[in-house]
Amino acid sequence: MLRTSVFRLLGRTGASRLSLLEDFGPRYYSSGSLSAGDDACDARTYFTTPIFYVNAAPHIGHLYSALLADALCRHRRLRGPSTAATRFSTGTDEHGLKIQQAAATAGLAPTELCDRVSEQFQQLFQEAGISCTDFIRTTEARHRVAVQHFWGVLKSRGLLYKGVYEGWYCASDECFLPEAKVTQQPGPSGDSFPVSLESGHPVSWTKEENYIFRLSQFRKPLQRWLRGNPQAITPEPFHHVVLQWLDEELPDLSVSRRSSHLHWGIPVPGDDSQTIYVWLDALVNYLTVIGYPNAEFKSWWPATSHIIGKDILKFHAIYWPAFLLGAGMSPPQRIYVHSHWTVCGQKMSKSLGNVVDPRTCLNRYTVDGFRYFLLRQGVPNWDCDYYDEKVVKLLNSELADALGGLLNRCTAKRINPSETYPAFCTTCFPSEPGLVGPSVRAQAEDYALVSAVATLPKQVADHYDNFQIYKALEAVSSCVRQTNGFVQRHAPWKLNWESPVDAPWLGTVLHVALECLRVFGTLLQPVTPSLADKLLSRLGVSASERSLGELYFLPRFYGHPCPFEGRRLGPETGLLFPRLDQSRTWLVKAHRT
Repeated sequence: MLRTSVFRLLGRTGASRLSLLEDFGPRYYSSGSLSAGDDACDARTYFTTPIFYVNAAPHIGHLYSALLADALCRHRRLRGPSTAATRFSTGTDEHGLKIQQAAATAGLAPTELCDRVSEQFQQLFQEAGISCTDFIRTTEARHRVAVQHFWGVLKSRGLLYKGVYEGWYCASDECFLPEAKVTQQPGPSGDSFPVSLESGHPVSWTKEENYIFRLSQFRKPLQRWLRGNPQAITPEPFHHVVLQWLDEELPDLSVSRRSSHLHWGIPVPGDDSQTIYVWLDALVNYLTVIGYPNAEFKSWWPATSHIIGKDILKFHAIYWPAFLLGAGMSPPQRIYVHSHWTVCGQKMSKSLGNVVDPRTCLNRYTVDGFRYFLLRQGVPNWDCDYYDEKVVKLLNSELADALGGLLNRCTAKRINPSETYPAFCTTCFPSEPGLVGPSVRAQAEDYALVSAVATLPKQVADHYDNFQIYKALEAVSSCVRQTNGFVQRHAPWKLNWESPVDAPWLGTVLHVALECLRVFGTLLQPVTPSLADKLLSRLGVSASERSLGELYFLPRFYGHPCPFEGRRLGPETGLLFPRLDQSRTWLVKAHRT
């Protein structure tokens, strides 16, 4: 028989505090919040990943979160005038019962476990080219100061009270659960035991005196915030899910644990018998990084985009905004939510032995290759499946063959013996389609290519703003295929530079193809930074010519001078992306039953 959760309050109840909402209310719920791509955000933009729990080594799901944030941040830097206006934080969450228990199981002090696993995350992110400006650990002194100050603000505003909590607690998820979120699961011996309905992790009945946050007071303010800001949580299905949660009762939240039970954490200020709830501790990291509680943090908040996995949506979309509102602050500007990675159709699990080591993947497929795969195949709305053959097939097709082959064709000495950006001939390729004449060689499909590539940067930017990086890469890949079709259609290897008839058109075909490659290289920088650098360097594009502001495609077609025309190409850099050997993919084989 499942027991019900009960709050027994000590001291004054929350009834007299309802009017507090008037003090930190309506101005945070206007519909005029800025999207990540609005010009008004140019001054400051702040991206964050979750801070990752150090109870186990990093897997590809952790790397995926970091890559999504990294690509968004890199793309933002390409759009803005200065990288100083962009911040990007990640880090490790090192407090809580789960860490305390994992350290005991490993025979380590909690600090030893935290140091070891946090270092693994830092090494992984460094190897993967994650361009974070801050890596925070919740065991740092600066974070303790921020958390205890934030606690003090909530307490001073009458939002914390002491009470006895009796109910279900899930140590694996570090959260309390209402009765409706607990179910019975049969065990190996036939006896049933209680588990979380959402995660399947075991829960235990807990009764203790804690500090409690008046979360129930924030149900309507949270609803107004989300209904007034339809892009606050992206993709839209997750926005809808949170609103559905808010249609239900929102009970007050226990925000501390007995120190005798949980000693590995930050003590409650003025009460060493209590340890601050690990999620309240962890969420404040987003403020710690930008200088909280010093006034400097206000120049970065709330121009913030959180990138999170769907399993921690409730903590970021309900608890965190409620804490912020309670402290007199605005919720974050955007919460981008992604789904999970499975392996050959199964959830990653130590017991199944199918946890994929991301560092091995980076070595096997190259850093740019694996970055491209995860961001090209990962769809935030639903879970995505990983297996080695899929990686090899995608990278060989899109990076080695399509993109690399195109670059090799257009820079080969046999076709481009002068190794320059050839001249564009406006009589061969007039800006107005349908013109006829002895020199006109452009076809209808060629104008379609120019139109597609000309609109590609805006299309890609829109996809980034909508948290659809996979669609941005799909759009680039489609244009790469179109460009290969253009080159194949006009076969420059069959044209002769010595012919006065062929030469202008041969130069034009190469000019158009190189211009397309310049666009592709520029747009791929957030996802494959080294590969894009290699491509752009081969084209002779300098570092100062690689921002989106400099991406003026095919100016000669529109009657303007081209700064690259006649410029020598950069030095030979070898294959852009060497083909991978399918027979050597032994990380995870795709066995389907």
